Amino acid sequence: MTIWDRMFSFLIIFILAYLLGSFPTAILLSKIMMKDDIRNHGSGNAGATNVFRIMGWKAALIVVLIDIGKGIVATLFLPTLIWQPVPFDMVTLQILTGVAAIVGHVWTVFAGFRGGKGVGTAFGVLVALIPLSTTAAGIIWLILVLVTRIVSVGSLVAGILFPIAVLLERTFFNANISASLIGMAFLVALLIVITHRSNIKRLLKGEENRFGSKKKRPQGKG
Repeated sequence: MTIWDRMFSFLIIFILAYLLGSFPTAILLSKIMMKDDIRNHGSGNAGATNVFRIMGWKAALIVVLIDIGKGIVATLFLPTLIWQPVPFDMVTLQILTGVAAIVGHVWTVFAGFRGGKGVGTAFGVLVALIPLSTTAAGIIWLILVLVTRIVSVGSLVAGILFPIAVLLERTFFNANISASLIGMAFLVALLIVITHRSNIKRLLKGEENRFGSKKKRPQGKG
């Protein structure tokens, strides 16, 4: 069996994970419910936060659950479909398919490579791989959103603190967390910061939207 034979099955699964992550939940739901693309409204982002602002909490909940589900399925189910041995272990395979799903969500092939920020799908991937630290990050996110009423603050802080939580879990709880999982934690944190660039600019200017406040005309896509 050649290396190509081994990599071919991995490439197929990797592509499937990317396509699964690319499923444009918010865009499709907005076209069904509003007869329009959610990216034409609010912040211009195809994510649950913008859906909440424009379409309400019920629509946002649907988007969140489906996006989290994409990450879980890509991480736990798709790797089991491998039909040829691959040159790395199962955890590494799960990380790679999970990353593919996150990338697909952010840069979806089905909508001009303009998707969401990847937080929901990343949460699904991470809760499947590192449930304790991911739950801790989720609690931090929820507290910050409730206190500040700014989703991006919760996402950014929780994302940045997440790899620290993973290191603490490994150090003080003797968790079986590999170096590759730690690397992924830092990668996800970096990706969250990158996809929230416009939010960071608005936060620094004091222009970021808060829940319950009067909507402002967006200062750009984000």
